[in-house]
Amino acid sequence: MYRFYILAIIVIAIDQFTKYLVVKNMELYEQINIIDGFFYLTSHRNSGAAWGILEGQMGFFYVITLIVIAGIIYYLHKFGKESKLLASGLGLILGGAIGNFIDRLFHQEVVDFFDFIIFGYDFPIFNIADAALTIGVVIVIIATLLDEKKQKGKA
Repeated sequence: MYRFYILAIIVIAIDQFTKYLVVKNMELYEQINIIDGFFYLTSHRNSGAAWGILEGQMGFFYVITLIVIAGIIYYLHKFGKESKLLASGLGLILGGAIGNFIDRLFHQEVVDFFDFIIFGYDFPIFNIADAALTIGVVIVIIATLLDEKKQKGKA
């Protein structure tokens, strides 16, 4: 089960390192064209949640993140041994939550830089922690659906 904490630590390390590189090497709002019309690296800061909602509500984010972290650790210990898929998803969520929490705690904003335009829609700029959170949630949903299917098969 502890390997899922290592997964979280790897996510945190990659997240913080990439954010450091962006802050050190790019001006705020600077944009580097990777794939024209589709993918850019854009130095951006976000003091809210996804899509900038709840901007500037750091106290709220501190409390919610600590509750989420505690819940993830609880579920990892309770169910992580039974389902490696669920534990992997929870490890990604834990790493992503802590990665963004570090930014909020020390800088009162989150560094974002992945900038995609998909079918003409300029998707909100995000980072490694956000990607880990999203992938982790998808994995948890899949693990839950598979577990429900398995439980129905036993009944």
